[in-house]
Amino acid sequence: MILSGKEIRKKLDREIFIDPFNPEQLNPNSYNLRLHNELLVYEDTLLDMKKENKAKSLVIPEEGLILEPNKLYLGRTKEYTRTVNHVPMLEGRSSIGRLGLFIHVTAGFGDVGFSGYWTLEIYCIQPIKVYPGIEICQIYYHSIEGEYDKYSSGKYQNNTGIQPSLLYKDFEKKQL
Repeated sequence: MILSGKEIRKKLDREIFIDPFNPEQLNPNSYNLRLHNELLVYEDTLLDMKKENKAKSLVIPEEGLILEPNKLYLGRTKEYTRTVNHVPMLEGRSSIGRLGLFIHVTAGFGDVGFSGYWTLEIYCIQPIKVYPGIEICQIYYHSIEGEYDKYSSGKYQNNTGIQPSLLYKDFEKKQL
């Protein structure tokens, strides 16, 4: 079941943590998260799943930054979130998608117990200007039934910034 906005508010600081929290960003069944002022872009045109791919940082100035089509940008939320006993999910806002800006193209499914900033996979189909602090996506929560293992993957847990792909670590573990 998806939690209502009122239920999200009731569970704040007990099972759902959003820092900073602004009641104006609360929706009927989700909470809007804002875009931080930093983006990462990969430097190489060919990315390799088995290697750490170099990325460079871009700062979004207050007057905005124009994103280029057909280029992947990694951003992050301004809000730090943590959950207990709920599965967090992330989706782009429909108003953003209607401008041809796709947020969190894949991997919107969070693990129960995830704690950190959300790295956003940002892609546009035509040039678009983005601004720091814009409410760019929304988080919503599913209740979970049954026993579950505590979050154990250390790959993205407790991050402090944008996380480029760490897939290469899976190859190192499995010796593929």
